[in-house]
Amino acid sequence: MKAKPQPLQPGDFYYTPEGYLVFTEQYHRRRGSCCGSGCRHCPWKAKKAAKQ
Repeated sequence: MKAKPQPLQPGDFYYTPEGYLVFTEQYHRRRGSCCGSGCRHCPWKAKKAAKQ
């Protein structure tokens, strides 16, 4: 059974000057896993780089 999505919390994202929505490390940690999209603030990015 898939987990129910959580509503966004303060500090979960910000907008770049270009208008893009960027999720923060706080959001990714609460999400609990990597989506594999190469997100800017992915806390699992360092582990992937070490495996290569």
